Amino acid sequence: MAPAAAQKSVGFVGRDVDQNPVFERSRNVRQVRTRPRVFDACVKQTRHPHKDGRFVAGLQSPRCRPNEAGNGAQRSIRYTPAMQSGKRFAAGFAALTGLFGAVAIPCAVADEPAAETPALASAPQDTSPVSVPEPSEKALRYHRGNTAIWATEQILSLVLPLALLLTGFSAWLRTFASRIGGGRFYPTLAIYFVLLSLVIFVVELPMSYYVGFLREHVYGLSTQRFAKWTGDQAKGFAVGMVVGLLVLWVPYWLLAKSPQHWWLWTSLLALPFYLLTLLVAPLWIAPLFNKFGPMKDKALEAEILMVAKRAGVEGARVFEVDKSVDTAKVNAYVTGVGGSKRIVLWDTLMKRLSPEQTKYVVGHELGHYVLGHVWTSVIFSTVLTFLGLFGAHRLSRFFFAHLGERIGFHQLSDIASLPLLMFMLTLFSLVITPAALAFSRYHEREADRFGLDLTHDNHAAATAFVALAKQNLAVPRPGLLDKIFRASHPPIGERVDFINSYRPWEHGAPGNYDSLIRR
Repeated sequence: MAPAAAQKSVGFVGRDVDQNPVFERSRNVRQVRTRPRVFDACVKQTRHPHKDGRFVAGLQSPRCRPNEAGNGAQRSIRYTPAMQSGKRFAAGFAALTGLFGAVAIPCAVADEPAAETPALASAPQDTSPVSVPEPSEKALRYHRGNTAIWATEQILSLVLPLALLLTGFSAWLRTFASRIGGGRFYPTLAIYFVLLSLVIFVVELPMSYYVGFLREHVYGLSTQRFAKWTGDQAKGFAVGMVVGLLVLWVPYWLLAKSPQHWWLWTSLLALPFYLLTLLVAPLWIAPLFNKFGPMKDKALEAEILMVAKRAGVEGARVFEVDKSVDTAKVNAYVTGVGGSKRIVLWDTLMKRLSPEQTKYVVGHELGHYVLGHVWTSVIFSTVLTFLGLFGAHRLSRFFFAHLGERIGFHQLSDIASLPLLMFMLTLFSLVITPAALAFSRYHEREADRFGLDLTHDNHAAATAFVALAKQNLAVPRPGLLDKIFRASHPPIGERVDFINSYRPWEHGAPGNYDSLIRR
């Protein structure tokens, strides 16, 4: 997972890494994560190879009878469990390059020739408003704990790099790496990067274990075995090492060759890097952590593909991922670009939502495609990268003037500056986070609106959010500060209120996005 600074500065490209969940996500970047009837979990696991051989597991989900006993519980989506371990493994690198923890996977669905799209099967719909239930005491405790963890992580993301700098450890490690690497540029950089990442990984491991494993089990939100958690940590660290070793040399080479304009060239290179990440992560990264495959409920898949056609998304790809081995939480997200774009539904979600609720969730995700949110987010992330690196370039002069002797180097082109870049970009992220999260919440609100214009099923939409909030132990109406600094999605209460009130078709008026939808 990318470190806090990178995720909060440019994490919107990874709206999928976890990725772009339809449900509220907390900016608790340490944890790898990202609604009222519950359907019986009459789902059995099957090993089921995909036609291209890439996927080997899936879920077989026969139609289940509704279970009126809702499974009370909230959730705070953190950025995909798969990449949790690497979250700050190279905070400086991730901040420089915008490495994201976007993890999602593909399923091949043959493109069908354009044809007139049949109307969705109509059925009597409940049009009564849906009330927002009060959070349980358990959900409130979980929420308060998440807030404390978030605050702790912000402090740690500042204190840890400062400690590495002020103790002289970073400069000492650079000297050690240079000696081992014979003073050559790339060997020195690679050795330093691996060793620093290992140190950070070990320092943060106890808290990662508590937040991502122990605490989730205490609240009944995790089904992950310790061996699986350990394996995911190791894989995440290894992926971070590979990507870092491939690209970290670029900004440091630019720092050496163009010390006054490196920030500009690095920002320009960030755009193709973000696009490449969106293409590659769903295809090669995500399958390392979970098993993806085509939907086993073919009747529901056909209905979902019909919804996609009405949204103008031809050849849509829908995946069902086996997340029940990791968590009891529920989620869905959209990720990828071009040939790697896909909609991913967690198997836990399939167990708990009705077909109508699931179709609304898919409609929301399709909204991100149709409304161009992926591309807007890429551009927005590139702009944030530009601002963050420029700010780091200017602020570094202050540090070198006052602390250069103590930290053991006087220029950013020294690889020992990696913790300094981590620190400066974390400061930048704290300043930009409210605006960045507001931008994300706007995207989510418009995707909610698109899903309603597409399905006209307000009751299914609202009840889906309520059920999922209970399952994930979410607090529907958190405080203002929590919303401003942590919420990438509107609070569940606000979303249900909006869904209850947005019904232009009932008054003969068109929806905001009717022109984009095939009727």
